[in-house]
Amino acid sequence: MRFVVVTGMSGSGKRTAMKMLEDVGFYCVDNLPVPLIEKFVELVATPNGEINKVALGLDVRADQPFGDAQLILDKLRENGYMFEILFMEASDPVLLKRYKETRRMHPLSPDGRVEEGVHKEREILQGIKKKADYVIDTSNLLTRELKEEIDHIFVRNEEYNSLMVSVVSFGFKYGIPADADLVFDVRFLPNPFYIDELKHKTGNDKEVQEYVMNFAEASLFLDKLTDMLGFLIPNYVKEGKHQLVIGIGCTGGKHRSVTLANELYAKMKDHGNYGTKLYHRDIKQGV
Repeated sequence: MRFVVVTGMSGSGKRTAMKMLEDVGFYCVDNLPVPLIEKFVELVATPNGEINKVALGLDVRADQPFGDAQLILDKLRENGYMFEILFMEASDPVLLKRYKETRRMHPLSPDGRVEEGVHKEREILQGIKKKADYVIDTSNLLTRELKEEIDHIFVRNEEYNSLMVSVVSFGFKYGIPADADLVFDVRFLPNPFYIDELKHKTGNDKEVQEYVMNFAEASLFLDKLTDMLGFLIPNYVKEGKHQLVIGIGCTGGKHRSVTLANELYAKMKDHGNYGTKLYHRDIKQGV
């Protein structure tokens, strides 16, 4: 039997993840009272039972201490029960924005500020997050991208190291992305902007792509960048990093940076050990 415990920050997408697991054949139970967890696991783990895939959702709630749930999980593991922990994560600004949009109260701060509840919850969950088998940060994920990650882990059963790599093209004239971990400047390449027939096209157009990549320096840069990321990413994973944002910039964010971002994404997206996404931040600026 495959048994998955789904937990994480309120507002990070736990309910959505549970629904996706249900869609792929998991028997899902959410918000089970803490005292019933152990008995529930014993029941579903009965040999030759009809249920072979189970997902149990655990939330931080004001009416019962989450520490008790962690103790029960530790006890179950000591008694030989096998389970995986999926931890759903999102940054504080994103969580606050989501609460503001839905006008919901935080479960740990029903009469106070949402920010206080988020901070309390993060402190409470830091222990179980360290024990998690998978961490999915939904700060920049679309619903379909979350589904891809869920399928990656629980349907295709591929190796997963809880890292989401975002490749972002941008224009320096509009500022460096605030969340970028690594920034690369491709303004050393000739600018298609000064070619009349390419000026109003972008790096998503074949003509621009061919123009940029026909320069030997572009291919050499891409090879060296790919090689460096091959070294960096495993070490980021080792240190527990869950989000890596790679910024590739040119002057306006339409031609060179878009082309190189597309090329890098194409090289990385089928790697299999981590999630990848592509975003062209400034491609529509000035249109």
